[in-house]
Amino acid sequence: MKTRTLGTTGLELSAFSFGAAGIGNLYREVSRDDAMATLDVAWDAGIRYFDTAPHYGHGLSERRLGDYLRDKPRGSYTISSKVGRLLKPVAEDKIPDHGFVRPLPFAQVHDYSYDGIMRSYEDSLARLGINAIDILYIHDLEVATLGESGYAHHFKAFMDGGARALDELKSSGAVKAVGLGVNEVPACLNLLASYPLDAILLAGRYTLLDRSAEPELLDRCRETGTRLVIGGVFNSGILATGARPGATFNYTEAPSEIMKRVSAMETVTKTAGITLAAAALHYPLDNPIVASVLIGTAKPSSLRRNVEMFDQSIPDTLWAELDRHAIGAHG
Repeated sequence: MKTRTLGTTGLELSAFSFGAAGIGNLYREVSRDDAMATLDVAWDAGIRYFDTAPHYGHGLSERRLGDYLRDKPRGSYTISSKVGRLLKPVAEDKIPDHGFVRPLPFAQVHDYSYDGIMRSYEDSLARLGINAIDILYIHDLEVATLGESGYAHHFKAFMDGGARALDELKSSGAVKAVGLGVNEVPACLNLLASYPLDAILLAGRYTLLDRSAEPELLDRCRETGTRLVIGGVFNSGILATGARPGATFNYTEAPSEIMKRVSAMETVTKTAGITLAAAALHYPLDNPIVASVLIGTAKPSSLRRNVEMFDQSIPDTLWAELDRHAIGAHG
């Protein structure tokens, strides 16, 4: 597995990385055995960067990932988690629905303050059972998650205190890098204007199909030395399944315009003798600003299939043909 350096942090990330939302029971219940089997596939494939968050399964993902990695030499992998949510114990019948099946019995409370970020970091260490987190992302500090008024409130809380907490954690060596994990480009640009970031974990906005990050965010990242970790490379499904009836784009049924674009992309990739999904996996890494492509699954077979696609070679000439069908592509 090839690696890429995360800016000036000194961290080496495997180009293909593991997103642990799935092993936190995202959308379906996953047994502990299946979670561990999936992580075995990741490790055996050479994946050495693992991302989790308190949000995933209300702490379940962190517990499972920590249990798996605890027996590995600490210097042999990179781990990231996130801050911005604290977990509060609740009765079983009061567990809120955030898309996780049978999560741990906690409610989530947004808190981007100094104390909130410090508490979140320490709680994550305890759930992981690991004495250090390499990359700490500010999670979902965006309008889509918080609403306009909530975003304004929490952004101020972060700038008034949360930023200082991250600065202290990084300067002390407790974490090696700080970043932002969101789904919206405007949230990235807004924070970069006020606070330096080593990395942005951006889901679904720099893919073979959706180029919302171009050109403004990519240019800003070049200026600031910020690196991207790209998630959601299949745009919630359609770049994996192709333009099939019921295909999903951004978690809803794909509209006809998207279906036409993806169908045209399928023709291009089929002519080249590769799959659309393989092209989607490789596309972000054509840009040196991208440090890693993050894949989230809790099925060993799915991860094994993705790893096999990741090993395929993609002709450089293919990108220009595919660019013509992407949303907002430049160049």
